[in-house]
Amino acid sequence: MKYIRLGVNVDHVATVREARKTYEPDPVAAAVLAELGGADGITVHLRMDRRHIKERDLKLLKEVVKTRLNLEMATTDEMLKIALTVKPHQVTLVPEREGEITTEGGLDVESNLDKVSKVIEALKREGIEVSIFVDPEPVQIKASKRAGADAIEIHTGIYAEARGEKRIGEELSRIFESANLAKNLGLKVHAGHGLNYKNIIPVLKTPGLEEVNIGHSIVARAVLVGMERAVREMKEVIDAFS
Repeated sequence: MKYIRLGVNVDHVATVREARKTYEPDPVAAAVLAELGGADGITVHLRMDRRHIKERDLKLLKEVVKTRLNLEMATTDEMLKIALTVKPHQVTLVPEREGEITTEGGLDVESNLDKVSKVIEALKREGIEVSIFVDPEPVQIKASKRAGADAIEIHTGIYAEARGEKRIGEELSRIFESANLAKNLGLKVHAGHGLNYKNIIPVLKTPGLEEVNIGHSIVARAVLVGMERAVREMKEVIDAFS
């Protein structure tokens, strides 16, 4: 049995707050409860439009989180400056497009190798671990290695949206093959996007998987049963099937 870390993304707690432009619910309080429920880390995406998480949230989370703080961010000069100031334990580089509801795919590292490499170099100089959110495609995984990343987070969204046994199996195979390639290149393997309490089970068999990051499903469950219990239930699934 292998131990797989659970990173809980609390972005959508802030989404509820921003629906009324008020001060509650507090994503920092949610992070504390998530850790009490067994989360191994807290993930937030500071978007360029600040639609949910704000810089103040990020700074408070760095002070409050007892496990690991993972900052998802675009490869912009503004975000790099913020990351170098706050110094989260880990940064996950993600693509970002104006108007998207959620991150729509992995970062195109191959086409932006120079830019991505410079951002990674700056982060690693400050002792920040760097992961890149990529589609399960060999060209992007190889480019991530060349860029200097410590890890990749395999985009599981296409798998999560797949319907039919054959299609689901094909997407799982892509994830497994990508993970094996990453392992062989010396990259750590993470996974995330669209995972819930049921569809995560096959993904837990991904070769070398060390970490999953889950947000919407846990926050949605937390609305009904509370954050601490929602996280504990996900941890139970991970521990039972990994």
